[in-house]
Amino acid sequence: MTTWEIVVGLETHVQLKTQSKMFSPAPTAFGAAPNTQAHPIDLALPGVLPSPNLGAIDCAIRFGLAVGGDIARRSVFARKNYFYPDLPKGYQISQFELPVVAGGSLSFALPDGSPRTVELTRAHLEEDAGKSVHEGLVGLGPQTSGIDLNRAGTPLLEIVTEPVMRSAQEAAAYARALHGLVTWMDICDGNLQEGSFRCDANVSVRPKGSQEFGTRCEIKNINSFRFLERAIEYEAARQIDLIESGGTVRQETRLFDPDRDETRSMRSKEDAHDYRYFPDPDLPVLVIDEKTIEQVRQTMPVLPAQARATLSDQYGLSAQDAATVTAGRESLVYFEAALGALLNREKSGQSSLSAEKAAKLVANWMAADLSTFLNRSEGLGFALAPVRPAHLADLLWRLEDGTISSKIARDLFAQLWQNPELSVDGLIESQGLRQVQDTGQIEGWVLEVIEANAKMVEEYKAGKEKALNAMVGQVMKRSQGKANPGAVTQALKAKLDA
Repeated sequence: MTTWEIVVGLETHVQLKTQSKMFSPAPTAFGAAPNTQAHPIDLALPGVLPSPNLGAIDCAIRFGLAVGGDIARRSVFARKNYFYPDLPKGYQISQFELPVVAGGSLSFALPDGSPRTVELTRAHLEEDAGKSVHEGLVGLGPQTSGIDLNRAGTPLLEIVTEPVMRSAQEAAAYARALHGLVTWMDICDGNLQEGSFRCDANVSVRPKGSQEFGTRCEIKNINSFRFLERAIEYEAARQIDLIESGGTVRQETRLFDPDRDETRSMRSKEDAHDYRYFPDPDLPVLVIDEKTIEQVRQTMPVLPAQARATLSDQYGLSAQDAATVTAGRESLVYFEAALGALLNREKSGQSSLSAEKAAKLVANWMAADLSTFLNRSEGLGFALAPVRPAHLADLLWRLEDGTISSKIARDLFAQLWQNPELSVDGLIESQGLRQVQDTGQIEGWVLEVIEANAKMVEEYKAGKEKALNAMVGQVMKRSQGKANPGAVTQALKAKLDA
């Protein structure tokens, strides 16, 4: 890889959050019995006429405004012609020469925290195809496939980047940021398992320093950020090995097999002219006037970048903490509610926390403990977290005023997750968890630890600071986590330095 450069561009299919399909009144609900949501318009039966979904157009305008793209005042729906079993019309209604959104960009942070901006080529409206089903078909024999046309006609916004990404990690970071944006704006539910957000990765390699692009291969329908990263890494390594072995990369469409951790050939890659695009004769030119754009603009939420800037300016949050809090609208709402509850303690004289310190505390717990528990609980987000913002505020308040230690706070968090009807103060009182502040009792534990750990005492006196931390841990263990860590450290130093 040291002599090669990876070039990646992504095409992301975002299923728009509408009640009906792109050109028909059929519902878009996931999980319905096969072929129960296939409308005659979706099947292009003789005599039917498509009608554009105004809600989908509204979503496209919202996205264009969010990324700073150029919203076309006149755009055209075209027929993309190809033959595949799950495409009942023999063509897909999409947009080609005149998409609804042109240009724009998306800014985000790479895993190491460094900023990055990816330029977008376009975003266009189209309808989804159906789905080929190859297993689990009731009443049909083995090695039999079926077609479920429930998805046929579902509204999509295909968002295309320029080929400006240079690593799998960067592509995955962009995909996560895009996912966060479209869910934040509520134009997509973002459900990866249900196919609401799918990426096609165009991957090529070239010698470092070269300005000429290599032959690209497209990896289709990746619905996992982790799989996206693995697929790009494998495909780039495959192409490099092929070229270095004297072979030639062939332009083709490939699929990623997560079980084998490899891509494999699906079909030769078509070019635009192979699809014989032409304007759909049943659909007029889509005209979007300034009034419509302005109406949509007035309903736009505060965007993640704006929210991050406000958090940094108002509370001094680092770029990383601000990114954690604004990972989605749900997380920002949770943060604001928890912070508000915690600051109300300060207003009532129950806490002396500054707004900056309170914000940092809430952000840290959201990034660590809360996110950890959410990741273990499939299907849960911040809006459904059992530990509500008020719970977290109560916990942080008791931690900050010295009532409980960090260890006990984390134990209580786990208990509240399982039993959200309980209260922080109730758990502290019923389990006798108040932190020991009595200097006499702490000194007793300190003396016991010093007497039992002569080697650690020698190491500390020899200048090894880690020995002190180890002895603090021993005292905390003897106190069952109830001793005040600051008081323990102070008492230990006083005895050891005497």
